[in-house]
Amino acid sequence: MGGLANLGISVPTLVAQIINFVILFGLLYLVAYKPIMRMLDERSRKIRESMERTEFIKQQAERAEKEAAKRIEAASQEGQEVIARAMRTGEEVGREAQQQAKQEAEALIARARAEIQRERDKAIDELRKEFAEITIMAAGKVIDRSLDKKAHRQIIDKVLEESTTLKKG
Repeated sequence: MGGLANLGISVPTLVAQIINFVILFGLLYLVAYKPIMRMLDERSRKIRESMERTEFIKQQAERAEKEAAKRIEAASQEGQEVIARAMRTGEEVGREAQQQAKQEAEALIARARAEIQRERDKAIDELRKEFAEITIMAAGKVIDRSLDKKAHRQIIDKVLEESTTLKKG
C-alpha cells in the first residue's frame, strides 16, 4: 500500500470516500434517479401519445379532405345537372312560347279573314242595294213614271240571288 501513499492517497480516506460515494449514489438513486426516470418516462409516454394523437388527427384530416373533395365533386355534378335541366326547361318554354305565338297568329289570321269576308259581304249587299236603287231610278226615267220601289226591289233581289246561285254553282 505504500504505492498509494507515495501518490498522496490515504487508504482510510479513500475507503471513507468510496463508502460516502456509494451511500450518496444509493440515496440519489432512490431519491432523485427513480423520480427523474419516472418523470422522463411519463414525458416520453405523453410525447408518444401526442404523436399518436397527431397521427390520428392527420388521418382524420385526410379523410375529411377526401370527403370534402367528394362532396365538392357531387355538388359540381349536381350543379351541372341543374344547369342542364334549366337549359332544357328554357328550350321547352321557348318552344311552347313559339308554338303559342304561332297559334295566336293563326287565330288572328282566321279572325281577320272572317272580318274581311263580313266586310266583303256587307260591301256586296250595299252594292246590290245601290244597284237596285239605280235600276229603279233608271227604269222610272225610262218609263217616265214612278214605279213601286218595293216591288221592283223584290224583283231585283230575286234576280241577284239567282245570278249569285248561278255563279256559285
